Amino acid sequence: MGWLEPIPYLRGTAWLDGGRAVRADPADLDRLPLDTAERAALPIGVRVEFTATPGTRAVELRYRAAVPAAGDALRDLRHCFSLWRDGRCVGESFTAPAEEATIALELPPGGGTFAVHLPESQAPVVLGLRAREGALSPAPRRPRWLVHGDSITEGWWSTRPAHSWPATAGRALGLDTVNLGFAGGARGELPLAEQLASLPGELVTLAFGTNCWSRAPSSVGWLYETVRAYVGLVRRGHPDAPLLILSPVLRPEAEDVRNALGASLAELRTAMEAAGRDLAAEGDGRLLVLSGRPLLDPEDLADGLHPNDRGHARIAEAVTEALGPYAEAGTYAEGPRES
Repeated sequence: MGWLEPIPYLRGTAWLDGGRAVRADPADLDRLPLDTAERAALPIGVRVEFTATPGTRAVELRYRAAVPAAGDALRDLRHCFSLWRDGRCVGESFTAPAEEATIALELPPGGGTFAVHLPESQAPVVLGLRAREGALSPAPRRPRWLVHGDSITEGWWSTRPAHSWPATAGRALGLDTVNLGFAGGARGELPLAEQLASLPGELVTLAFGTNCWSRAPSSVGWLYETVRAYVGLVRRGHPDAPLLILSPVLRPEAEDVRNALGASLAELRTAMEAAGRDLAAEGDGRLLVLSGRPLLDPEDLADGLHPNDRGHARIAEAVTEALGPYAEAGTYAEGPRES
């Protein structure tokens, strides 16, 4: 069987730039901070999803990826491809770092619909895929969920890309998760809100605020107004979509410590939640607010900031519960405003 064109099989894609999945509009990068533009080049959350006929023994992926320079700590880190079916991992394959390679993932018997999670940190570009015996077809399309946030949303400290909270919640909800988390970013950049508005999607989640404490210090008033402005811009493209605001999760070092503008993370969280609740009270009937503070305990953090796998699972569980009424209805009708 010849190589199949990969684009119909890609999921979790925001934009394509010459066949490469990117997470910011390539025609609008000059308005974004440099660190955000750099992170947007990584295909975080992008997956290959396909349906295999019974008798298909394996799927082969031909790909191109970055290889760290000599002396880089990641130089010898093998590329891991994880195969998922029906909400669980059914296999992993590893290959040595190479600029271009082919990897095979054995399929369990019986066929079905599968997802392959890629080695995100090496910026892989899938060049083609094919079946060993049997046949492949693109997986059915699912409602798209646009998730914007910082390194926690991007999945830092989860042991596999598929274990991040957006990936986990997306599987539980039956959604096509588009991960727009940017490590070090998500500081309320309004050009990103406009880009988010331009993307097709049935649900939206905004999970920023942690980096507004120190990396780009914000005041309470500034964050309150920024959240209102951000939601207003997103609503220009998604006026009727369920929109969940997830405020920052636990960060012990920041909870009661004031930043350069006099705001603790606890106060910034309160401002973010107040902005969302005020917008809902003013008539945005599909805006939900989920407080991040109760979701994690200190033992759920890998480094005092980023969740470990258990922490990601706990966030995913809460988000799944909040968005569940919309996903179950299928029409994304009115649901509860707060969780």
